[in-house]
Amino acid sequence: MFFVNFLVSLWFLTFILDFQVIYEIEMKKGNININIIFRVLGSLLFIEAFFLLISLIVAVIYNEDDIFAFIYSIAIALSVGFLSRVFTNASKKDIGKREGFIIVSFVWIIFSFVGSLPFILSGYIPNLTDAFFETISGFTTTGSSILTDIESLPHGILFWRSIIQWMGGMGIIVLSLAILPILGIGGMQLFAAEVPGPVPDKLHPRIKETAKRLWLIYVFFTIAEVILLLLGGMNLFDAINHSFTTMATGGYSTKQDSIAYWDSPYIHYVIIIFMIIAGTNFTLAYFALKFKFRKVFRNEEFRYYIGFILFFSIIISLIIYYNTSTGFEKSFRDSLFQVVSLMTTTGFATVDYMKWIPFTIVLLFIVMFFGSSAGSTGGGIKTMRIVLLMKNSLAEFKRLIHPQAVVQVRFNNQSVKPQIIYNILAFVVFYIVIFVMGTILMAAMGLDLDSAMGSVIATLGNIGPGIGSVGPVENFSQIPDLGKWLLSFLMLVGRLELFTVLILLSPSFWRK
Repeated sequence: MFFVNFLVSLWFLTFILDFQVIYEIEMKKGNININIIFRVLGSLLFIEAFFLLISLIVAVIYNEDDIFAFIYSIAIALSVGFLSRVFTNASKKDIGKREGFIIVSFVWIIFSFVGSLPFILSGYIPNLTDAFFETISGFTTTGSSILTDIESLPHGILFWRSIIQWMGGMGIIVLSLAILPILGIGGMQLFAAEVPGPVPDKLHPRIKETAKRLWLIYVFFTIAEVILLLLGGMNLFDAINHSFTTMATGGYSTKQDSIAYWDSPYIHYVIIIFMIIAGTNFTLAYFALKFKFRKVFRNEEFRYYIGFILFFSIIISLIIYYNTSTGFEKSFRDSLFQVVSLMTTTGFATVDYMKWIPFTIVLLFIVMFFGSSAGSTGGGIKTMRIVLLMKNSLAEFKRLIHPQAVVQVRFNNQSVKPQIIYNILAFVVFYIVIFVMGTILMAAMGLDLDSAMGSVIATLGNIGPGIGSVGPVENFSQIPDLGKWLLSFLMLVGRLELFTVLILLSPSFWRK
């Protein structure tokens, strides 16, 4: 433990020294505007302090022993945010590409360090490694946890776990819409696929108005789920927390048994519906609320997304039904719940799917790679990329048979540019390479192969539970500390679509 903490401290000190060197060099070159980076990050800490304040109010209402932990955390967040603005000059220079990439990547790290303070100061997760892991898992909407007795936590801490997922769920899209246009990628283009791709109908010509409408939709669905869960018998506190983490596709629960705690088909189906909504492109959700259902059902990605869910759910439910004594409705409900939970990367559980026959576990492991729709709060490779890869593979067969023919890949009745296909191919190759390398490293730390693969895909895909010793009824507490830092890095890489983080590791990024 001491050795790992020493390595983490040494890494952090090295990072600070390197950052200071980069600061001096780049400021002299005029290459990177450090001032504006610190000012933006400092301003964002005020937002985190606001949500800490809400959690403090919850702690005060229940009058438990986490009150002062939130007070100190708020004070630290405000102080750091204030100092980062006071000691940086207001800059007239716009945020450039480099500044944008740095801000988008580092905001999750800074938020996670500050967000881990309530866990550490309250004493419920005193270890920095565990507290950071739990927090970045929340902000990246991964949902992997190191906690072995969730129900022993005070209400304020439980609420903080849920609200950081709710912040992270929509935060990634709003940040993308605000920052990525500056990076040379249109905001709505990113919203469609989080890489250059087919552009959907815009909610509004201005990015600011689009972000505002996205938040309104997000809040509307959250409130709607709270009401429906209350009607199903769930108490107000649990309904709010689970609505936060469902819409964020995060998966944190107030119960150690997750959704299996409630033996209620009604609650299960309500959460299934809202997981599907959360995993759908939010542009389509907007059209649905405007009663433009034709646009929703004509969307090719949405049709494939629902098709994949039904395909895997039906196969798994039939396998369960014919190989166990479980009734047909429960077989279908359990399989549908787990497929939707894993495909949308939410991570809730109603059963221990590790007890199912091996073939169903293999199918669920495949589902973990799919991910939800582009422009949603979910992680993973994303349905759009999977579909475009399938179409491109079929197009290659046609080109081999008809070498002189012009065969185009089409999506939503639009021709897809080759550059987009190349981008998707690069993404998937990187994704698989990172998965393999991560698995090798986790296996080298002593994990068995199933657990190594399960922990890597669970964090890289922002899913939460995996397979092996990190399955739905287990947790990540037994992972070595060094492994937790590696998995924390994978959460960040997966949440920010690989390239945003990996580009910071390229020496050419830091050159003028």
